[in-house]
Parts: sequence; structure tokens; C-alpha cells
Amino acid sequence: MRIVIKLILAVLFVSCGSDAIPKPKAYLRLEYPKPEYVVNQTILPFSFEKNSLASDISEIKISRDGNTQGVNLEYPSIKGTIYITYKAVKDDIKVYLLDAQNLTQKHTQKADAISGERFVDEEHKVYGMFYDVGGNAASQSQFYATDSINHFVTGALYFNVKPNYDSILPAANYLKEDIRRIMETIRWKK
Repeated sequence: MRIVIKLILAVLFVSCGSDAIPKPKAYLRLEYPKPEYVVNQTILPFSFEKNSLASDISEIKISRDGNTQGVNLEYPSIKGTIYITYKAVKDDIKVYLLDAQNLTQKHTQKADAISGERFVDEEHKVYGMFYDVGGNAASQSQFYATDSINHFVTGALYFNVKPNYDSILPAANYLKEDIRRIMETIRWKK
């Protein structure tokens, strides 16, 4: 019996010769439904189309001075939010433009790259800029849109998770298209 036990132990020790190698972290392959856009009518001085995957806008946030209003488009299944802020232009529009550009530039500490894409819709008097932020920055996309006279809208995409660019990239790309659609469909109310 002792010989059998020694033989079994010898086989076990010989078969366990290599160390275990941990497997690398893997990320889920996420797929999202084809977006269905609906016109979003709010009390804001503009309308836009939003993805039906986003929660309905139920709350409009208004600043104490009444000059700034905002809405949040929440995507519960993606754990992301597009924050949209509206300001009535009362002063020189350059101040609003600098604020929007500075907000984007604050992400340069964590961003690998920031690229800007101009947006012009002469027919509907909507002019703006879309920023794509690469890397582990807090916001992956930002934008502003204006009619250059009365209206100024800014928006930013944030996720409710610690920034890890590789894992949120599919969701960020999906929501970038929603942001572009918002910009393309802004219509100022009279």
C-alpha cells in the first residue's frame, strides 16, 4: 500500500511541474441596437433628435439667474450620460466660445489626443464644434453649437464608471453618433 501511495505522489509531483500562468483581462464585446431617433420637444429654446435608448427628459435644470438651462440624456444600459446645457447669449459670444474650448482642454492631462471637427448648418443657422477625446479622460466627447447671436448649447459625454478607454470605447463610439445627431438636428425655436 505504501508503494502505491508513493507512486501516486511521485506522479502528482512530476505532472505539476509548470507554474500557473494568469490569463489576461478580457473585455466584453458589446453590441448596441440600431438607434431610433425621435424629436425631443422640451421647454428649452431649441429642439433636437435623441436616441430612443436614452431616458426621456423629465427634468429641466434652470440656474438662479434663469440664463442657463440644462438637460441630461441618460443611457442606463450603457451607464453613460450626455449633459446638455443651454445659455442665452447676453454678452460677447467670444466668452461662451472660450469657456467651451477651455472645458475641453481641461482633459489634456489624461487624454491621449483631442481632435476637433467643425459643424456648419447654414440652412438652420447652427454652427459648432465636435471634440473627440481619446484616452482615459473623464469625457470622451464634447460639443458646442450656436446661432452666433442668441443661443449657445454645450454638451459632454460622461460615463458612470472609472475611465478605462479600452472598455468604454464601444459605448463611447455609439454615443458619439448620438451627439452628432443632436448637433445635426438642433432647431432654434422662434
